[in-house]
Amino acid sequence: KLQSKMLILTICAAGIGGTFQYGYNISIINAPTSYIQTFMNETWLERTGTPLASNMILLLWSFTVSAYPLGGLIGAVVAGPMAIKLGRKMSLLLNNVFVIIAAVLSGFSRMAKSFEMIMLSRIFTGVNAGVSMSIQPMYLAESAPKKLRGAVALTSASFTALGLVLGQVVGLRELLGGEESWPLLLASNLVPALIQLTALPWFPESPRYLLIDCGDEESCISALQKLRGNSDLSAELEEMLAEQAALKGQRAKNPWELFQNRSLRWQLMSIVVLSSAMQLCGNDSMYFYAAYVFKEAGIPQDKIPYVVIGTGSCELITSVTCNTIIDYAGRRPLLLGGYILMAVWAIVFMVALSLQTQISWMPYLSMACIFTYILSFGIGPAGVTGVLPTEVFDQMSRPAAYMICGSLLWFNLFLVGTAFPFIVKSLGHFCYLPFLVVCICTALYVGFFLPETKGKSFLEISEEFKKQNFRAPTRVGFYKGPEEIKSTTL
Repeated sequence: KLQSKMLILTICAAGIGGTFQYGYNISIINAPTSYIQTFMNETWLERTGTPLASNMILLLWSFTVSAYPLGGLIGAVVAGPMAIKLGRKMSLLLNNVFVIIAAVLSGFSRMAKSFEMIMLSRIFTGVNAGVSMSIQPMYLAESAPKKLRGAVALTSASFTALGLVLGQVVGLRELLGGEESWPLLLASNLVPALIQLTALPWFPESPRYLLIDCGDEESCISALQKLRGNSDLSAELEEMLAEQAALKGQRAKNPWELFQNRSLRWQLMSIVVLSSAMQLCGNDSMYFYAAYVFKEAGIPQDKIPYVVIGTGSCELITSVTCNTIIDYAGRRPLLLGGYILMAVWAIVFMVALSLQTQISWMPYLSMACIFTYILSFGIGPAGVTGVLPTEVFDQMSRPAAYMICGSLLWFNLFLVGTAFPFIVKSLGHFCYLPFLVVCICTALYVGFFLPETKGKSFLEISEEFKKQNFRAPTRVGFYKGPEEIKSTTL
């Protein structure tokens, strides 16, 4: 069908230069770690005549790694105003400028004998990822038909996982992960940016943005016709016009206004809990442990990078699977199931780590836990979390909600990256206890407080949350006595 073909091509054009870059730029930095540290030392030696102390090299490397989430935080903050003023599609296109600057800086860093250029390039790649992580799910969910909204918005997670795997593959020693080619590896993120700049202009802007934000009904109908082909548009247009009427006279909200608005209390609470849990659940820390566990399981050191690709592939497989079932299973069961399974595997993983040296087959159980933990994360939390802000907020609150969501995501990524080595040092084999607590608390929150949004219009979801936000206080079990004594006559 023309409709599905156009929608699929729009998804691909948005994804390749969007959340794909987030996953890709996270994984390409791992392969050349030792080469970049050597380059830092050699550059310093050439400049000053004295080599760097090992703790200084580690400090400079920490700055290089933490520059990425810092850039991401900046990107998340600017994403909201960009989405409102420039539109969803134009924001994604302009976002490629940050990657092009980053690719030039990192690609010429060795030639210029400047490791500071690598640090700066990581800030720019972070800004790019911060913008795309907020705007891409918004653009796709607003462009998708109601019955496919979850699956279409969830493709953002699939592109992240695809970027992660391709970054691991390209970072192999046989490709661009060698000592001579690491500047090319860091600059290779230029390719997806150029693909998006070539492809995305051919596809329409978000119909909802055109109608509700710009008030341009004609362009909205034109965009819908491109995306839906010859399908009947009357029901969808009617729903959008009803939303436009409900929001008439309102302007796009700022993030602090969401905190002051009682009618958005539970929506805000939900995205704060779920966005924080996505990074605080310990999925990224599993990659930290992967090489150690695989080595203990007897896998040769030179084969470990190939096995690590398997962990990234797990996330890709589950996010694609989740894509096909989200609009059948619903959002709540996938989130609930994901966090409960992660809590179970966290317990098993800690037991397996503590018995690693005593029982011969324990390293294999630890290895299985890494794969199952990543699979459980991919089932729900990885993708559904990014879909929810689009569904639970109206058109005027959505960009601000994504700013809050994105800021929390990047801040917590930085927090976990900084704190995890200290957690390992102090808790040893029981380092997953904090993550276990996060998984259990998030599962309880989803189970008790998060309503299902599957197959509902944005107005229906707003009504559902209105009941929670303005729920009348219950008086059961607390007797205050008669309100008024009418007579003393028995």
